[in-house]
Amino acid sequence: MKTDSVITEPLRILMTFACLLVVPFVNSAASEQRSPNVLFLAVDDMKDWVNCLGGYEGTVHTPNIDRLAGQGVLFRNAHCPSPKCAPSRAAIMTGLRPSTTGLYDNGHWWLPNLPDAVTMPQHFRNCGYRVVGAGKIFHHTAGNNPPNQWDDFFRLTFRNDPWFRSVRTNYPWSKFQTNPDGFPFSGVPGLGHENDWGALAIPDEQYDDALSAEYAVSFLKSQGDAADAVPFFLACGLFRPHLPWYVPQKFFDMYSLDDIVLPEVPEDDLDDVPDGGLAFAKARRSDLNVIRKANASKQAVRAYLASISYADKQLGRVLDALHQSPQAINTVIVLWSDHGWHLGEKLHWHKSTLWEEATRVPLIISSLRYRPGVCDRPVSLLDLYPTLRELCTSGLHSATQDGAAPAGNLRREQGQLDGVSLVPLLMDPNREWNRPAVMEYKRGNVAVRSDRYRYIRYRDGGEELYDHSTDPHEWNNIATLPGQKGVKDELARWGTKHWAESAATKKAFHFDPDTYTWTHSKTGTTTYGKDK
Repeated sequence: MKTDSVITEPLRILMTFACLLVVPFVNSAASEQRSPNVLFLAVDDMKDWVNCLGGYEGTVHTPNIDRLAGQGVLFRNAHCPSPKCAPSRAAIMTGLRPSTTGLYDNGHWWLPNLPDAVTMPQHFRNCGYRVVGAGKIFHHTAGNNPPNQWDDFFRLTFRNDPWFRSVRTNYPWSKFQTNPDGFPFSGVPGLGHENDWGALAIPDEQYDDALSAEYAVSFLKSQGDAADAVPFFLACGLFRPHLPWYVPQKFFDMYSLDDIVLPEVPEDDLDDVPDGGLAFAKARRSDLNVIRKANASKQAVRAYLASISYADKQLGRVLDALHQSPQAINTVIVLWSDHGWHLGEKLHWHKSTLWEEATRVPLIISSLRYRPGVCDRPVSLLDLYPTLRELCTSGLHSATQDGAAPAGNLRREQGQLDGVSLVPLLMDPNREWNRPAVMEYKRGNVAVRSDRYRYIRYRDGGEELYDHSTDPHEWNNIATLPGQKGVKDELARWGTKHWAESAATKKAFHFDPDTYTWTHSKTGTTTYGKDK
């Protein structure tokens, strides 16, 4: 695994200078008086296989992510709150850990369980921002992206996706159709769930991520003079490289099968893993077995890489639109992925583990107020909410539209979030930082990632400890070796001590996607997801 950024310092300076050349000049005094905009870019299931992070042993084409890394602070030791879509995104958007909220898996709706939570978009709306978005920001299934979070939102419909448009309960607004002729496009029958790949017979501009990016581009083009406009919070969530790996053929053509590098996977890698880890590794292993039996491992990895490059292309469209806008000089850009992904490492396919492959993610924060740099301190995506609050709204009064924040919301607005601001690391990426990153998956399972170590403790007491200075692949669990107690004790003190009971699952509510209301089946309490 490559551990050093491929962006050299001269190249970083050149990239930053090039960015500044395309930013129109605006009055600096005026921009100082105005709260900065936020361009909030999310990708899905993207592990550290981007060029600037060096996680892939071969060549991966991510020029736009690399460009952004050269303009901002690249966090090379960033981790998700939880290695699964819904709990990770709920944590990022509320600023609260799964162990605080009880939102541990994909089977929860966050709003009826947390009606008083002030989410990141809601906070910015309360502070006078125009808050708009597109694509996958909260989890994408019906009920997870309430309209009352946004001034305007272009949601995913999966109108051209042969798997997602067939799932009626998750996407009631999409037209139901059976799978088209030629499915599965991968040519590998028997793969579970949505695990397919290939190019769809539609124009490039009709892919859902292209439509989400187009919404963001159009919004940015509509923004006027930087000094006069209302500040905006623009979120653009791309679905790739989430399964199914459907992207235009030209992105597959970027990668020759002969050049694909498969992850090195020792067959005995799980021999020193406790039962909790074995259970996570075994989940959905049938997909890995089917792919291996079909001798399609390289084809699958190529599809994942093609999906990364496709997402990178859409990000580039949005970044170009910003840089051509007068708003560029006063906009904070954030790029993040909700979690990583296994492609056979630890004999696992998919996400949902507490190892490096599933938790390490791209994270870049760019603002012209701070010098570009590289930060190797361990950080969490939970830190995004407090970071953006400090960067953009610390001096603003946060209130609802009638001018007064309701009492239930006030304590969250006043700062009780589970993350911390990363502004000190934006000012000095090499400063001392004594906080590790903490990741949780399902109730009672936690991982702690420091500069050097990863410590995992499972609900049944099983432990893993990996020393990244000598074992970057996490092949050797040293938790039971003599002399490691002090290391484990130091990391364990950061681990979660108090776990909320699991939040009510979707079965506890009747959800109406037309009125966007949830009614609790036992109490009769109704939660509203639209502005009244």
